[in-house]
Amino acid sequence: MRVAALYRHPVKSMLGEEVSRARIDEHGVEGDRRRALLDVTTGRVASAKQPRAWRQLLTLRAETKDDGVRITGPDGGELDEDAISALVGRPVRLITERPPGSVLLRSVPEQVLADGIEAEVEYTVQDFGKAAAPGSFFDFAPLHLVTTATLAGTPAARYRPNLVLETDGEPFAENDWVGRELTVGADLRLRLIAASPRCAVPTLAHGELPADPEALRRPARLNRVVPLPGMDPLPCLGVYAQILAPGTVEAGDVVELH
Repeated sequence: MRVAALYRHPVKSMLGEEVSRARIDEHGVEGDRRRALLDVTTGRVASAKQPRAWRQLLTLRAETKDDGVRITGPDGGELDEDAISALVGRPVRLITERPPGSVLLRSVPEQVLADGIEAEVEYTVQDFGKAAAPGSFFDFAPLHLVTTATLAGTPAARYRPNLVLETDGEPFAENDWVGRELTVGADLRLRLIAASPRCAVPTLAHGELPADPEALRRPARLNRVVPLPGMDPLPCLGVYAQILAPGTVEAGDVVELH
């Protein structure tokens, strides 16, 4: 296997950037999900996992710039907090530290598919980053990877991975990697810890990519598995990883499964 692409998402739930080279350590890809928007009214971190409220975030792109971020709208113009607040229809603030006690609200994806993104649907509540460094904005773990075979031609941007691995293996082979290790390039060493449950986000419009319900329906048909002990089977795509040894990774680097 080889690294086909690397991505980072400087602001949670916004479009990210493809990079040719990146440093990866216990905090994940350098600059990845280091910031988020805070809903000033509720005190909650904004997430497109609640598409009725926050799907507009996927029309915005965040790029790393001079140790900060540059956020642009659909027309390419740079946006500040006031402009973002006007776009999403509520006051927001860009933050680098997660408020104490913050939780992640996740709309039940099957209900979003059935009832539409404007419908009031049930949601689950989960802690941020249970398998990541304290204070992060990761949903669960600091690194998410997927193979080209599993993507099967679907744009990787829909699933927001950090690493896309080129392989001619079977789709969803990543399920069998859980509990094993990967080496990427000369130094990076990863432990694969869980399959990645999919929410409604992949089905939403991402910038110029139109909405695509099949992005969730396909794993629901073909890869409904138990991501962690004690959980119900869920549509999954890709795997989460923790970093055992840091390293710098480039597109084209060799990847070995152990």
